[in-house]
Amino acid sequence: MEIREVFARNLEAAGRAKGLSQEELAHRAGIDRTYISSLERSVYNASIDVVDHLATVLEIEASDLLKRRPEKK
Repeated sequence: MEIREVFARNLEAAGRAKGLSQEELAHRAGIDRTYISSLERSVYNASIDVVDHLATVLEIEASDLLKRRPEKK
């Protein structure tokens, strides 16, 4: 799995875990909702600054958004 896909899955999971919609996450991060959607669909690459900012909003470490998890079979 490419790192962009790893990031997308982790971003979506972290948002769900915090009970945040894409719209609320975007609002708190000062980012357009369509950009969050594109990140979650692996359309765009996030800059390291965006990764860090989203992690701060989600109250997690930036590395958690890039961490590969074992794939379920």
